[in-house]
Amino acid sequence: MFFKILVVLFQLPVLAYAQEASFGYNGFRSANLSLDGIAGVTSNGLLKLTNDSIQQKGHAFHPDPVQFKNSPNGSVYSFSTTFVFAIQHEFPPLSGHGIVFVVAPQRGLPGSLPSQYLGMFNETNNGNSTNHVFGVELDTILSSEFQDINDNHVGIDLNGLTSANSKPAGYYADGGEFKNLTLISGKAMQVWVDYDGTEKWIHVTLAPINVQKPETPLLSLRQDLSSIINQSMYVGFSSSTGSVQTSHYVLGWSFRVNGEAQALALSQLPKLPRIGKKETSKVLTIGLPLLVLFVLSMLVLSVVDVIRRKGKFAEVLEDWERDYGPHRFKFKDLYVATKGFREQELLGTGGFGRVYRGILPTSKIEIAVKRVSHESRQGMREFVAEIISIGRLRHRNIVSLLGYCRRKGELLLVYDYMPNGSLDKYLHKQPKVTLNWRQRFRVIKGVASGLLYLHEGWEQVVIHRDIKASNILLDADLNGRLGDFGLARLYDHGTDPQTTHVVGTLGYLAPEHTRTGKATRNTDVYAFGAFLLEVACGRRPIELRDAEDVILVDWVFSCWESGAILEARDPKLGAEFVEQEMELVLKLGLICSRFDPLMRPSMRQVVQYLEGDLPIPELSSTGLSSSGLMCAHREGFDDLAMSYPSSMNQAFTRSSSVTESHLSGGR
Repeated sequence: MFFKILVVLFQLPVLAYAQEASFGYNGFRSANLSLDGIAGVTSNGLLKLTNDSIQQKGHAFHPDPVQFKNSPNGSVYSFSTTFVFAIQHEFPPLSGHGIVFVVAPQRGLPGSLPSQYLGMFNETNNGNSTNHVFGVELDTILSSEFQDINDNHVGIDLNGLTSANSKPAGYYADGGEFKNLTLISGKAMQVWVDYDGTEKWIHVTLAPINVQKPETPLLSLRQDLSSIINQSMYVGFSSSTGSVQTSHYVLGWSFRVNGEAQALALSQLPKLPRIGKKETSKVLTIGLPLLVLFVLSMLVLSVVDVIRRKGKFAEVLEDWERDYGPHRFKFKDLYVATKGFREQELLGTGGFGRVYRGILPTSKIEIAVKRVSHESRQGMREFVAEIISIGRLRHRNIVSLLGYCRRKGELLLVYDYMPNGSLDKYLHKQPKVTLNWRQRFRVIKGVASGLLYLHEGWEQVVIHRDIKASNILLDADLNGRLGDFGLARLYDHGTDPQTTHVVGTLGYLAPEHTRTGKATRNTDVYAFGAFLLEVACGRRPIELRDAEDVILVDWVFSCWESGAILEARDPKLGAEFVEQEMELVLKLGLICSRFDPLMRPSMRQVVQYLEGDLPIPELSSTGLSSSGLMCAHREGFDDLAMSYPSSMNQAFTRSSSVTESHLSGGR
């Protein structure tokens, strides 16, 4: 009996602390927070989780641990928190990546990555039950790998970034009407997170800062957090940036265990910095000074207008393009970024035009600028609309199209810069650096993932129509990213693609495409098969050897027929490769090159084969034959003497012998 009394007395301080664990910050000027990464507190008391740095993360935690249970195996107490946040960014249509309220066993979340991982996890531990991390994410980027619903959502995360429940950002006003909110609007918003330890309900509510807490939560989840939250945990925030400069702010925060968090004093919260330049004063004098100022202003405007029309920075701007304002770059900015398009900044030249490296003067972001000749015709409006649609693609294995500019007789397309150029130069042209098999296999899987996103993961179906090594760009870590969407076509899910002129590159063209002119997901799979063999063998799909054309797929097929398919591998690899992976890639290249398009796998199946989630079918039962493969490629020679421009993309011209693209960071 005496022993039990001692145990109870020993636990009383812990229970008292748990019941009274609460704090509140109306601004953070004097707050004692645990900060790491690029997080900091501004002079006026704003908690700034990220600054103008890209690909960085920031964390801010309450310095002392919070007791959530009375014992390791006990139930989690009820808790409540509320905070006010804002997200400001350099480019209005873009952002990266969001804010997360976090309950974690350690401050700083060791080993976490920025960008889509939000500074919480990495590619190894994401989703592990041993993480013991609870979070509420305010995510501004659509990451298909985590099954995000859109690029403006609120989600409940349990040990990983695939949310257990998520909803588009917004709130339910009085009367039950749902009103949308834009997380990257730059405006302050308030979040409430409540956990009922008895009923095991999690409620998340969002509203503008000037609106009282809505009665109906934005999203709810019934979940017992006892297996996720330990007895003692840290509470705080995590945030990260990607390729776009973004500032994530927290203006105020309160938290409480076993009770409702204290309401924030909104009038005492620090002010957000002004977005953009301050407006000039409009206070003017009257009389003669006003008249003189008006006359001088009109004169200056007239001179500037004449210079602008006749100057070297003249641009083509039609009324319909005003809808695409955020995606349109000024020619002057691109001219300065590329140092006047000087030869030293030239990255590549081909039938598509010329590509230059540049650094935007304001944001200091590295870009690649492609200059393409065009004629101002009726179809230009639809073409630019399609370019803007492609510019909304967001995937880690796809080169981002940032925007465009039209000037006189040319079109300029702006992309992310890829410092390691195209995969083509590492496979051919006697490269100084040879990619090892591990790097090649990672590129193959990355391109497959990006192509699956184009075919199935976006709001429309995107047919690339020009998949080949010279259109695969390598980022700083030698990850493969699919670029050059100059020939791409878009259509809605569930609809049939329309017939167009045949475009593409010989050796990658599916036989049915040369007959019908229809580009489909199956024709992309066929080109991907040729790409697989090109990477594994280090040879182009069609090569001139001993005065005759050698078709790569037929040669690989003959190696397989003779029982020595590994003999087809790139000799530059030597013995440094994984036999099982090499055999998988070579066989998959043959399967994707089937003459019958209905017998080719989908890109989803291709990804499953490459990841080992699905066994690859035996080649002996695939219906492949040497004559069938050769027929497919011979048909490409007979029916296509050259590649014609499509009706939608007449700004781009190609020939059957397409020049190598060194398009670092672009198409």
